[in-house]
Amino acid sequence: MMRWGMPPPPRTGGPPVTNIRNTTSPHWRGWLKPEYRCLVPFNSFAEYAPEPNPQTKKKDVVWFALNDDRPLTAFAGIWTTFNGDRGTKSKPVAGPHQVFGFLTTSPNAVVEPIHPKAMPVILLTVHF
Repeated sequence: MMRWGMPPPPRTGGPPVTNIRNTTSPHWRGWLKPEYRCLVPFNSFAEYAPEPNPQTKKKDVVWFALNDDRPLTAFAGIWTTFNGDRGTKSKPVAGPHQVFGFLTTSPNAVVEPIHPKAMPVILLTVHF
């Protein structure tokens, strides 16, 4: 079992990072080696709609899957060991923790109208 969220770049700080977009950053480069790669299983994922719903004034959640059967597949991910605290501020859990995030890429034609910046790298076949 692992926890969501890779350590953020030191200069930015902030919360753990789940979506890794800039793989050219020196911060991520070491974790792109084969020994830090992992599969992140999923059967669907969601993005917020770009504009609020006129009735609710909130952004709707839009779900994506490979098809209506929602078969299990995987995102391309990376992982590491994190030695700090995780969990809530009121109930922190001391490390070490195995943590992961997933790589993103340019969105395809289905995802782009909802999230034009990026989407997870979806692995349809795995070669060993």
